[in-house]
Amino acid sequence: MPDILNYTRSELGQLMTKLGLESYRAEQIMRWVYHQNEQNFEKMVNLPKNMRTQLAKQLSYKPPTIQSESISHCGTIKWLIGCDQKNAVETVYIPEKKRATLCISSQVGCALACQFCATGMAGFLRNLSTAEIINQVYFAAQRIKTLPQCQNMPRISNIVFMGMGEPLLNEQNVFRAVEILLDDLGFGLSKHRVTVSTSGIVPAMHRLTDQCQAALAVSIHAAKNETRSKIVPINRRYDINRLIEACDYYTKKTGRSITYEYVMLNEHNDSTDDAIALAALLGPRHAKVNLIPYNRIPNLTLKPSTSARIESFRRILQGKGIVTTVRKTRGDDIAAACGQLYGQVHERNKRIADYQFLTPFPRNSTAALID
Repeated sequence: MPDILNYTRSELGQLMTKLGLESYRAEQIMRWVYHQNEQNFEKMVNLPKNMRTQLAKQLSYKPPTIQSESISHCGTIKWLIGCDQKNAVETVYIPEKKRATLCISSQVGCALACQFCATGMAGFLRNLSTAEIINQVYFAAQRIKTLPQCQNMPRISNIVFMGMGEPLLNEQNVFRAVEILLDDLGFGLSKHRVTVSTSGIVPAMHRLTDQCQAALAVSIHAAKNETRSKIVPINRRYDINRLIEACDYYTKKTGRSITYEYVMLNEHNDSTDDAIALAALLGPRHAKVNLIPYNRIPNLTLKPSTSARIESFRRILQGKGIVTTVRKTRGDDIAAACGQLYGQVHERNKRIADYQFLTPFPRNSTAALID
């Protein structure tokens, strides 16, 4: 039976018409589900009783299975959320003084094998459904209201698709989830507060520009093709020139800036030359750069750049007129920081272990997963 959280407003209206009901009933149902936190059709009292009975036979709601909850000393919270009997993804709540960000997952595992990311080590199993994506937000929004330590914490104001998986390899379900997050009858978030991050799936970046209202973040991590191909293997398919062309298409059509994420890896992409090359690449563009200190992952030999090197890198970019920030590490004591999400991924049907340059994993190809 289809999950109610899989449907956007328009899709739910189409379903109502198909069932012989008035399409406006979709708006009533969404208000109950997202504004009143009610999933039981019998309690949706402004619907006729026979309609409630009919809908209960057509639609369901499956609450998430919370396998664990970890709370950091800084207030960051990580949940391991079961997707089925064997697999689980991770979702992270990151509070600040006046706002809070929820980092959500889009896939069970990931196929792209970025060298600094624990999710890629887990391999790839499947895409999350729209309902499984939305349920992360639905659950977290309610949970933080009940935790004693969250009484003075802000409600979720920002959503970032930066958890497990590559969002643009699950674009249909991600775009649908974004629509629900932005809908006034859904979560009612601003389009500036919902961000989809990608490692560079160029064709899907064009479709996001044309079809989706989310903000865009790009995991760039190097300005030179040779270096980026080693750190982010998808660059072998869509190189920096093609990536930047897709970024320019987004900014030209939407008028919005892009945040470029850059993980700082000691002696791999943190030299003065690397900073100068990045400044030359992004300088003419409406860009923001977020420098991310590498968070250590067991079994990987990578090391984070020193604070002095990160500061030098930042000064070079800012000296070229590029807005540059250094991301504050949050939740690393519970393995919830950037790059540390691993989840539980069993029975992988597309195991991609492409860590041959920086770590001792065997090489494989991502080609079959991209087109």
